[in-house]
Amino acid sequence: MENISLFLAKFWGWYLIIFFFILSFNPKRIVQIIKDLEDQKFVILISFLAIIIGLLNILFHNIWESDFRLIITLIGWIALLIGLALFIFPKRTVKWLDFINIKFVQVLYMLLFLTGIYLLSMAYGIVFN
Repeated sequence: MENISLFLAKFWGWYLIIFFFILSFNPKRIVQIIKDLEDQKFVILISFLAIIIGLLNILFHNIWESDFRLIITLIGWIALLIGLALFIFPKRTVKWLDFINIKFVQVLYMLLFLTGIYLLSMAYGIVFN
């Protein structure tokens, strides 16, 4: 199970850092994503993708220990819940995501970056071990 935790820490760590840099260098991308959420075909596709990613993450890694593995588990549950919310309540969820993005954009960017750094450092044994 430890190998899965390390693999997912590397995967999610790199993903979050890459996503942070994409949004930092091209902030219009997030506005485009929110605008695309008005298209029902896009919402269905994204909700299915989030459900699949969340469910796979949970099935392979549902560890509730108070270390980096909890973050990996929470990422899976958050992806699953957002995917389900987008599929079941698309308009309400899009409004909520838009509100969160507008109010907390800098906090979200920093959380992406810091969480990615933390997961990578745990996976590679760089800083926190």
